[in-house]
Amino acid sequence: MALLNRDGAVDIVLCDLGFAGLDCVEFLNCARQLGMARAVVLLNRLQPSMHRALGQMSHFAGLKLLGVLDPHLELGALRSVLLRYNTHSLALSPLNAPASVLPSEEEVRRGLDLGEFRAYYQPKCVLGTGDNAGAEVLVRWQHPARGLLLPKDFLAAVLAYDLVDVLFKQLLNQSLSLLSVLNRRDQCLSLALNMYASQLQGNALTEYICRALKRYCVPGSNLTFELAESGLLDVNHGIQESLIHLRMMGCELAIDNFGRGFSALKSLCQLPFTQIKLDAEFVQSLQKPRSHAMISSTLALACALDMQLVIDGVSDAEQCQALVSLGCSLGQGAYYAAPMTSHQMIGWLTDLRGFSPN
Repeated sequence: MALLNRDGAVDIVLCDLGFAGLDCVEFLNCARQLGMARAVVLLNRLQPSMHRALGQMSHFAGLKLLGVLDPHLELGALRSVLLRYNTHSLALSPLNAPASVLPSEEEVRRGLDLGEFRAYYQPKCVLGTGDNAGAEVLVRWQHPARGLLLPKDFLAAVLAYDLVDVLFKQLLNQSLSLLSVLNRRDQCLSLALNMYASQLQGNALTEYICRALKRYCVPGSNLTFELAESGLLDVNHGIQESLIHLRMMGCELAIDNFGRGFSALKSLCQLPFTQIKLDAEFVQSLQKPRSHAMISSTLALACALDMQLVIDGVSDAEQCQALVSLGCSLGQGAYYAAPMTSHQMIGWLTDLRGFSPN
């Protein structure tokens, strides 16, 4: 992302799905949102079923999907795929200048040093009743000149400058500080923080989490770590050990954006996950048979594996009722509450009218 920001947009990205430590979906989404690319060629030795599935797709992560090739490129195959771009290029929107320029490394580091990156909390609720079932920790940047920035405005820069661990630690400490306050008030809350599987290579981060829990006198059971499904394509031994270490601390583990990535079902069976978080895409298209089937089948899978299922992106009463009728019990989205500061979160929890159905 740093190179693209420096040298300008490209027509085609060649992305290796098997590249260790790379969340290709996150990278491609960032490139698309910033107007840095408009087509992609995927490289990987995929199983026949995956090839068939990708063969039906015209776009991937919002970019024009030209094809899937073996990582050992043959010139003839590459030429054939590139010709598809020439065929379709007139139908594609022209490369745009980036919607927003990535903040510089100096600017991001300054913001981190000054504590400008703040944790916001979006409640998870029991569908139908609105009873609290925890909250997800989201990040906002209170920029001194540009105001409150969302992750789409700065996350690519944080990743490009390899500052994601620094940001994660700040959000963790802010979250544990909130939990410590609530525990002293005898208010129970579980918080979910997002992380990348690649952050768990080695034991440095898990040991930091362990020390932080002791420092704030917060039990591990108050924390859930959400890992994007797309980052679980190739979990090596080191990452697997870190996941087990987190579970030994009492922390819960969730697969985030389920249904959007490429991870095999074996990740659910072989790794110590306790929760599935279904991607919001399926809730927003509930009227489609595919989405209906995806929700029902994922619920059945979660029940069979003794895991919780959280439905992300619940935005209105109609969606809520439809999910309840399908047997879903936990949800998150604008229908219940928007992301809020720690002060607002404390007020929301103590207010018996925190959820008022329309």
